[in-house]
This record gives sequence, structure tokens and C-alpha cells, in this order.
Amino acid sequence: MNKLICEINQIHPHSVAAAKANMLKDEDVFKLASVFKVLSDPTRVKLLWAMKDQEMCVCDLAALLDMTKSAISHQLKTMKECHVVKSRRDGKNIFYSLDDQHVTDILSLAKVHVGHTGL
Repeated sequence: MNKLICEINQIHPHSVAAAKANMLKDEDVFKLASVFKVLSDPTRVKLLWAMKDQEMCVCDLAALLDMTKSAISHQLKTMKECHVVKSRRDGKNIFYSLDDQHVTDILSLAKVHVGHTGL
């Protein structure tokens, strides 16, 4: 017997109705899934964590992770498309930072979560 599923087929209409009433719109589901997809890559998580408290340019991020500027730029482009990071130009440099406080909060909460689950 599978211990992860119910032993009987019994639907709880009130639970289903409550969940259905609070279900996200499909558009929001896809946007949220896109953010989690961005966060599912270990390299991107390292980049985001590096920018948690400061903005950094591509050269600095490449040096930090011992990767090419091209590889870092590709990752930043993906994150920028999902509004996880933002950029600003200063002369010949482009500095990247987390898009807003929500991204910092997501990273911090995820870190707390894995810390207490033993993952």
C-alpha cells in the first residue's frame, strides 16, 4: 500500500471549494512558476546571494564564481527577464542588484527553510 495516498477515495467538498475559491489565476501561476524556475538553478542562487546586500558588476560576479563574463551575463539576462534582478549603467560598467526587497525576502526565507529541514 502506498503510504502517500489516502486508503479510501473520499472527497471533502468544503476543502475543495475553499481551495478553488483561493486558487491563483493561470497567468499568476505561470509567473510564479517562472520565478521558481529562475531560483532552481544553483549558479543563479549563488549570484542572487552575492547581490543580496550589494550591487555587483558582471566582472566581479564572474571573478567570484570563477566563470566567464558571458556565462554570468546569460544568467543575469534570464533573471532580469523574470524581474528578479535589475541593472544600472555607470559609465562603462553595468551593475546588477536584486530587483526589490521581495527577492531578498524570498532568498532569506528559503535559507531559513532549508536550515531547519535538514535539506
